[in-house]
Amino acid sequence: MPVGLRAPDNLLPVAGIRWGTACAAIRQSQRDDIALLECAPGTRCAAVFTRNRFVAAPVQVARNHLGNGPVRALIVNSGCANAGTGDAGYRDARQICQAVAAQLNVAPEQVLPFSTGVIGERLPVDRMLVGLRRCSERLREKDWLPAARAIMTTDTVPKGCSVQTVLGGQTVTITGIAKGSGMICPDMATMLSYIATDASVTQAVLQACLEQALARSFNRITVDGDTSTNDACVVLATGVASHASITTLDQAEYLQFAQALESVAATLAKAIIRDAEGATKFVEIEVAGGASETDCLQVARTVAHSPLVKTAFYASDPNWGRLLAAVGRSGIADLDMSRVNMHINQHSIVAGGEVSPTYTEEVGQSAMAAEELLVSINLGAGDRKATVWTCDLSNEYVRINAEYRT
Repeated sequence: MPVGLRAPDNLLPVAGIRWGTACAAIRQSQRDDIALLECAPGTRCAAVFTRNRFVAAPVQVARNHLGNGPVRALIVNSGCANAGTGDAGYRDARQICQAVAAQLNVAPEQVLPFSTGVIGERLPVDRMLVGLRRCSERLREKDWLPAARAIMTTDTVPKGCSVQTVLGGQTVTITGIAKGSGMICPDMATMLSYIATDASVTQAVLQACLEQALARSFNRITVDGDTSTNDACVVLATGVASHASITTLDQAEYLQFAQALESVAATLAKAIIRDAEGATKFVEIEVAGGASETDCLQVARTVAHSPLVKTAFYASDPNWGRLLAAVGRSGIADLDMSRVNMHINQHSIVAGGEVSPTYTEEVGQSAMAAEELLVSINLGAGDRKATVWTCDLSNEYVRINAEYRT
């Protein structure tokens, strides 16, 4: 069961964006597994992709298409990653783009493909072509939630978020969806996310805004330390709701829009952790008192990646030595352990690099038993801070991934 997460009740439509979904029986036949997005002419597109060098065919195609004119459509499938499939996989991704282009009367280079699922298997192109025709017949502005369901793999609930803000006297909407549950690690995470707004934002500013939002959202989460071959996050700005465009990073409207976009991205990122494979706890690791934000992130990620720490979370075991050991091996320069303090859910665990004088085993067990944990670490070396979100590591995680292809 996800930790403190349920499917969104309502996702607001974004003017100029339409979704359609269908079942192509890629890996199962019980629900829709392809989603088609059509965007209005003039839509600006910003995107960030996986840094995994073993990059999937759809990511290669999408990167190439981004430089060849305005984007008019996205096509997403679950159940098959189309990664490790060589030239044949690339041709399959291109064929899907050509089919979408024919359905929507746009150029193939205006279509970006995305896939998620099992690595090393080719797309069932024939079945997908049938499904695409159904998607194009069902395009509607309000179908964000069906799209969120269609792109799920081991997710247990669809993930989505909407916010509205007023820019230049006009209300603009930002709505986003994401998928991800396992194989999640910072550095673009391991997920697919699609966010759209009816605000008018130039492409260069939109790209800068996306990268800023990712740095404090999707790149701050980890489930298991693995990064996939297919990661992508796309933001589309249709401009339908606004006559005045955000064109520079020093506009007041830019800061307001950037904050709203980061809010959506952070909500989606934390939803991925709350629905992590086999997770029973949502853990926020907050590192403060660092000489730099980089140091704080390095410590937070070392703690969050540790299998020993994560299994202790699962067992509700206040084995604080594992946390302290992770801080110690984080590799930051000039770490003075005698200055390190640590709290779990406001309970003092470590003071001055050793067990807190107020700590008891009962206090530790009470703190660790909570479903949501805040681990606060102060390095005593400065005024910088950073936060990473993670989860525990359970028996169920092992079962899900051992049986992933069966």
